[in-house]
Amino acid sequence: MTASTTRRTTAARSRIAAVGAIAVAGALILTGCGDQTDKASTSPSGAANSSAPLFSKLPKKIQDAGVIKVGTDATYAPMEFTEGGKIVGVDPDVAAALSKQLGVQFKFESGTFDTLIGSMQTGRSDLVMSSLTDTKARQEGLDDKGAKTGAGVDFVDYFSASTGILVKKGNPEGIKTLDDLCGKTVAVQRGTTYEESAKTQAEKCKTDGKGELKIESFPSDAEAQTRVKAGGASADLNDSPVAAYIAQTAGGGNDFEAIANPTDAGLFGIAVDKKNTELRDALKEALDAVVKDGTYKAALDKWNAGSGAVTEAKINAGS
Repeated sequence: MTASTTRRTTAARSRIAAVGAIAVAGALILTGCGDQTDKASTSPSGAANSSAPLFSKLPKKIQDAGVIKVGTDATYAPMEFTEGGKIVGVDPDVAAALSKQLGVQFKFESGTFDTLIGSMQTGRSDLVMSSLTDTKARQEGLDDKGAKTGAGVDFVDYFSASTGILVKKGNPEGIKTLDDLCGKTVAVQRGTTYEESAKTQAEKCKTDGKGELKIESFPSDAEAQTRVKAGGASADLNDSPVAAYIAQTAGGGNDFEAIANPTDAGLFGIAVDKKNTELRDALKEALDAVVKDGTYKAALDKWNAGSGAVTEAKINAGS
């Protein structure tokens, strides 16, 4: 599995589903176009702070609105999930740090993962921040077969994550690597990069003569988790911080176990329409500022996600 296989969909985006939210509260569920639904949102629009360090770098439209509209799929704890009717997690806290540099609020709206990138083309959102893996295919608007599916996006990369393999507590089948899934069934969220990586692994299993890897795809990661818990699948593929969070919280820590594969780390990026270079560059400058002043790392550490910290902002550094 390569770095490009981390979280949500291929041409459709690297975020997985009601992950920790269900684990903790048995409640929610978490990634194109206009049919995104408003499940929850963060703070509403408010007065802009024109004296903020990087306010002048923003597009005039956003300065006037005082708000950056953020598309997300808020069912991916600890990265973004809903708690008490509010979207919380790593991404909202990083956005709050960026907000202080930019002088405008970030308003998160949750919708279906595979519609998020398209939401920028319809004007529903200004950017996407939803554990979206930066891949060359997404940059160019291509699907996993290289066919054009829509407009490409630019990424401001802000987090590094590897694959997490979620198995039943005690790991009864002794799964340690993706190769151990050969001859078994894996559950994944539909439209994620993990669905594609599972297909890649299935081909490898076939080539290596190690038995068929069966893939079951579900609308949400919550359903994939349920399948593993019920014994219908041997594992669920997730991003490492998400898998670890589920293992720590689901059933009081008694339902699952997480296995990390740090050799395939990939980058999450804030996705911005390619035409919106002014916003992209302002975000990059703001991210560099919060990395330098420590508020970025503090936001990650709050959710025990500090191991995914980057040392500088980069644009389109994914593979």
